[in-house]
This record gives sequence, structure tokens and C-alpha cells, in this order.
Amino acid sequence: MEKFFKLKENGTTVRNEVIGGITTFLAMAYILAVNPSILSAAGIPAGAAFIATAISAGIATLCMAFFANYPVALASGMGLNAFFAYTVCGTMGYSYQVALTAVFVEGIIFIILSLFRFREALVNKIPENLKFGITAGIGLFIVIVALISAGVVVSSDATTIALGDLSSAPVVLALIGLLIVAVLQHFKVPGGILLGILITWVLGMIAQLAGWYVVDVEAGVYSVFPNFSSSAFAAPLLFDFDFGFIAKNLPAFAIVTFTFLYTDIFDTVGTLIGIAEKGDLLDEKGELPHAKGALMADAVGTIVGACLGTSTVTSYVESSAGVAAGARTGLSSVVTAILFFVAIILAPIFTAIPTFATTPALLYVGLLMLSSIKKVDFDADAADTIGAFLAIIMMPLTYSIANGIMFGMLSWVILKIVTGKVKDVSAVMWVSVVLFAIYIALKVAGLA
Repeated sequence: MEKFFKLKENGTTVRNEVIGGITTFLAMAYILAVNPSILSAAGIPAGAAFIATAISAGIATLCMAFFANYPVALASGMGLNAFFAYTVCGTMGYSYQVALTAVFVEGIIFIILSLFRFREALVNKIPENLKFGITAGIGLFIVIVALISAGVVVSSDATTIALGDLSSAPVVLALIGLLIVAVLQHFKVPGGILLGILITWVLGMIAQLAGWYVVDVEAGVYSVFPNFSSSAFAAPLLFDFDFGFIAKNLPAFAIVTFTFLYTDIFDTVGTLIGIAEKGDLLDEKGELPHAKGALMADAVGTIVGACLGTSTVTSYVESSAGVAAGARTGLSSVVTAILFFVAIILAPIFTAIPTFATTPALLYVGLLMLSSIKKVDFDADAADTIGAFLAIIMMPLTYSIANGIMFGMLSWVILKIVTGKVKDVSAVMWVSVVLFAIYIALKVAGLA
């Protein structure tokens, strides 16, 4: 393991990697419960979607470990699965076979882009100030996702968002869990973030036994105790594609595929930059040494996922929880991948972990990533300053990493042109602007 994963060179140990891998898995295990629920709306059997989600996540994460040696896990992406089920198969009215075909084609395009190093260049050629802004923005994005999932922040007709019910068990336990994680980290307790998740989960069990946490399945409130009486196992769909649709309606298919492609490109780029910056994985030039391998893992995962019957597989920002717990190499990804495979057998345990138990870990990770804002040079030129600023605020406020990168990069290019510094704009940034323009046009037309 030392020879392959270069543990000493990366300043880590087997113990740190194992703890980091487990922490990452627990932070993103919710996808095993959420993805089948979402994809079932598209007509894919929930049991089949569960197996497809677990297997594709395990394979893609192993690819990340061996292709790039990075502590980054992958699984079916949130947002992309909603677009798959509610827009493509819902609003647009296409079958899930058409959507899976689009995801499959997207994966092939990803491999081509990775071979020609476009995605790698995109990761490495983003300006430094913008990279720090993206990392900080992802920190805020993680925070808002975690707060909403635990009910600490709720929607409001009057003010758009508001404080949740402070008498609610999930809200209280999530906030208490954050304090527990903070104390454990203060005293440098090994595996503090992982322990914080487990302790908060146990507190949730006590709350349920005491009658404070009330289970209401119809309202989406599930038991925090594993239910071994039921099994989530079902054979996954295999190669359930509809290539005939491409010949019948190529323009519509192209729009669906492009939207999948665009969102995943910039979600993955943002996630890799954020995790790499906080895990000290960038080299002295501020570039990601094994970006090609990392992006190839994403492409392979997407193709495997489509063949099994699930939506686009992408790098997970929750991997930063494992990095915060000490993970620095692909060994942690191997651990996470193994747990995804084990989850097929022990599904009742992993799907019982409540979101309020993982919220404290994500909040703490959001804090760590937000600290990158200290590295943003707010005295730089207008392009670097405004670009970083928009990346920071637009990610949480539009609930999208891809949107944050779009606003940050677009403003950077426009301001470089206006201020007479057009020579600073690289070819990759120009190509990105074209992609943004196409996406915005589709968005305005209501097609994306």
C-alpha cells in the first residue's frame, strides 16, 4: 500500500485513510436511499436503482483510487438525478430508457474530452483567485445543503428562507452534533468527524425511543433504527437503452445530453478544485497533477451507471469530510468503494443513518473550506476580484456549484476584455464561455 498509494509522501497513514474513507462514505450514504426514491419517479424500480447506485459508486470510486490516487468518492449526482427524473422523464415526457441513453452518450463524450485533456486543462487553467473563490463557495454550498437537509433552514413565503423549528429533534440534534464535532476536533480526537456522526446518530435513537423524534413515513420522517425485515435488493437494469430515439428526434436528444454534460463538467471541476485545495493536493503551480485520471474515473462511472440503470455519476463534495478526517490518497477511496459494495448486503444499516447525523460533519467541513476565502486577493484587478466574489455567493444562493463557476468565469472573462487584458484569457476559458452561452440560451428557452 505504501508503494502504490505513496502514504508517507502524502503525509498520511493507513489508519487515517481508513477513517477518512469511512467518514466520506457515511457523509454520502444518503444517496443510497435518496437516489432510488428520485429515479422511481422516472419509472425505474427502486430496488434496481439502489443496486445500480451502489455498484456504480463502488466501481467509479475504485477508478478514482487507481487512476488518480485521490481521496475523492463518486456516486450518482444530486441535481442530475432530479433533472433525469423530473425534467427529462417528467416535464419533457421521455422514457427513462431515453434518459439513460443520454447519460451513456454523455459518458462517452467525457472519455473523449478527457483523452484530449480539455477537462484537465479546465481544472488547471482556472485563475488562482477564482480557484480560492470556488473552494470558499463550495464551503458555503455544503453548509446550505446540510442546514436544509436537517431542517435548520426552511423555506418561507415572506423571506424566502427562515430558521427552522428549534423544538424539532433533527434541528436540535444537528446543532448539538456540530458542537460535539468541534469539541472532538479541538482535542484532536482521532476520527473526530466520524465519531461526531455516530454519536449524533445514537442521540437520535435515544430521541426516538423517548418519543421526541416521531416517525412519520408519509411526511418523510423515517426511523433511525435499521429495519432488517425488508431488503432493498433487486436485479439492476442492464443496457436498457433506446438508441432508436436518437434517429427519431436528434435535436431533443442533443439538448438533454448537453444539459447532463454541462452540469457534470462544471460540478466535477468545482468539486475537484475544492477538495484538492483543502487537501494540499495541488502542486506548486496550483495545478492538479493527476486530473486526467480523476476525470476519467468520472467518465467510466457515468458509463457504468447508465449500463446498470442510474443517472450521471460524479465526484462528491462530501469527500471533503474524509479529507478533513485525514484522508490524502486513493486508499481512502478504496475503503469508501468497499463500503458501497458492502452496503448492498447491509442496506438497512446504511440507509438508516439520518441526515441530521451527517449534518454536523458537513457543517464543519463547510467551515474548513470556507476558510479559503482568506487566500482570495480582494485587492487584485476587477476580473479576479469580482470573479471570485460571484463564485463564492452564487453557489449557495443558486444551489448549484456549476452556476457559481459559470458566473465567476463569465464575469472574469468579460472584465478581462473590458479592462484591456484579453491576452490573459486562455483558450480553455474561451471554450468555457461558449458552453456557458449555449447553456444560458437553452435555459432562457426553457429547454434546460
